[in-house]
Amino acid sequence: MLQRLSAVIRRPMFWHGTHHHDSNDATKRLFDTVSSTVKGIQQINYVVEHDPKLTAEEKSKMKQFLIYRYDPADENDFPKYVSYYVDLKKIPPMYLDALLYIKDNYDSSLSLRRSCREGICGSCSMNCNGLHKLACIHAIDTDLTQPAYITPLGHMFVVKDLVVDMTNFYTQYKTIDPYLKRKTPKEGNKEYIQSVEDRKLLDGLYECVLCACCSTSCPSYWWHPDRYLGPAVLMQAYRWIVDSRDEYTDERLEKLAEDVKVEDCQNIGMCSFTCPKGLDPQRSMNHLMKLIEEYKERKIASATL
Repeated sequence: MLQRLSAVIRRPMFWHGTHHHDSNDATKRLFDTVSSTVKGIQQINYVVEHDPKLTAEEKSKMKQFLIYRYDPADENDFPKYVSYYVDLKKIPPMYLDALLYIKDNYDSSLSLRRSCREGICGSCSMNCNGLHKLACIHAIDTDLTQPAYITPLGHMFVVKDLVVDMTNFYTQYKTIDPYLKRKTPKEGNKEYIQSVEDRKLLDGLYECVLCACCSTSCPSYWWHPDRYLGPAVLMQAYRWIVDSRDEYTDERLEKLAEDVKVEDCQNIGMCSFTCPKGLDPQRSMNHLMKLIEEYKERKIASATL
């Protein structure tokens, strides 16, 4: 089963090196791949019934949740989908509500991350029916004839069940120095004042909750997450670059210009499509790449003087 799923998910690999392809064509390929991924998951025939005693009539009145289960630390375990049936009348409408109901009432061994339940902390990011979302604010499809598929974030190492290893993502975030950096000494307790216009530049950037939904949906990030920072981290890098209070703009641009930390963005747009907060990382990265190009031109010009 794992091999079949991997074969489906890794189809976007043929985009490697397609910087000059039309972005609309690339976007179409991406959505075709997402569709294929969902269809591939639906065709997986290795499913374990949590309660095999349920009758067909009982099942028809409840929603089926197919949840990815696997514990790599257990040498006797193997990847699988476990089928749970839930009466939607007994729970609130979000995916996280269903998961917590299953954990509390059916299977306490189910592992997942969650905290605020309000779409603020970013902990419960996962794949819900083929798209990366925050389970706490993503509504369950109430069609009882269709199962709900819940899997971990794609192309990440699974720690257990729906929990993935976020170490690389947070390490990359740390590299951009996500805090205000000043060269001018601060005068007493004086605040760094911004104009209304400058403050508006941060709208649509500071709201990011670092859930990694966008980065783990990005084909470029799948290819080499060791070098490409991905849309979430790059959007936050842009957030500090356009902050009028920060005085390390050129140093930040210089650092991002190295290797393929930015330039491998293909402008596919899946990052903006999947963002559970409704942000637009693709737009931010386009602006960031333009700023980097302008910085390079200024650097060349100053070197020839």
